[in-house]
Amino acid sequence: MKTGIFLSYKGIGANLLHLSYCHQIAERFGPVTIITLCSKLDKILKTDPKIKEVIYLDKYHKKFLDILNLSAFFNNLKLDNIFIFYPSVRYFLACKISGIKNIYQYPLFKKKNLHLVKTAKRFTEKILKIENCPTETKFNVDEKKLKNYKIENKKIIILGIGSSGPTTKWGYKNYLSLIKKFENLGSKFHYFLLCGPDESDAADEIIKELNIPNCKSLANENISEVIYYISSSTLFIGNDSFGHHIASQRKIPSFIIMLDTPEAYTSYSKFQNRIIPQNISIDKITHDTRLDPNLISVDDVFKSVKQFI
Repeated sequence: MKTGIFLSYKGIGANLLHLSYCHQIAERFGPVTIITLCSKLDKILKTDPKIKEVIYLDKYHKKFLDILNLSAFFNNLKLDNIFIFYPSVRYFLACKISGIKNIYQYPLFKKKNLHLVKTAKRFTEKILKIENCPTETKFNVDEKKLKNYKIENKKIIILGIGSSGPTTKWGYKNYLSLIKKFENLGSKFHYFLLCGPDESDAADEIIKELNIPNCKSLANENISEVIYYISSSTLFIGNDSFGHHIASQRKIPSFIIMLDTPEAYTSYSKFQNRIIPQNISIDKITHDTRLDPNLISVDDVFKSVKQFI
């Protein structure tokens, strides 16, 4: 019996946020096939024993007129069960036409105010008939390989200076000042700057000004290697990015600087710690908030994380 899970999200973080529910379904039905709109998820989950395969859907998911092409895509997968974590008529009809026997999906026509964590949790509990479905799970890596990323006598700090959009960035100058504060405690840390290739200039500026050997950019590293740098760390500090999802699911304390990030992205793990501007309610922060990065000072962040280092 082949079971599929459809995650209608392009961002790595939104997909990883659903990992616990994928694992719960896999425990019931065996290793699952994940179909996703995220092009990099296969490289991130390739060592997960509960994930049989990850398939990237790069077309047929935007227009209703593509429904027959979409149904042909699902038909080729030969699925017996599919769990659709999204309230889409198009996906439901495509799966129905493709002949999938058991189709489980979010209630249709209820996209407004969809809470990524609460809705997924309730959906999984209802379909699997379980109580109190965990929102956290373990992010799996090759544990033998992970040993190669440890640095003797050093605490590794991942600084997530990159993010999916400019409105979520705290700014490289703030990270530069934060590292200098850490260095004043003594050279017992090693820093990895997490960002994409298009954000490498900011990482290079930090490294150039610091001029220390214990700071490295991950901008040009393959993402299948980046997950090991994150998994070997002592602490994650940064913008909302996939890094804090991996870190928190590895039980690594993660501090997320909240400027333009809905609370759902940081509400499912006890290892997630929010750093919020003073006098701003978490309920008021959304993808459109666009808060001024200077509302969170370097001292605010340093005080929040100091007890963990």
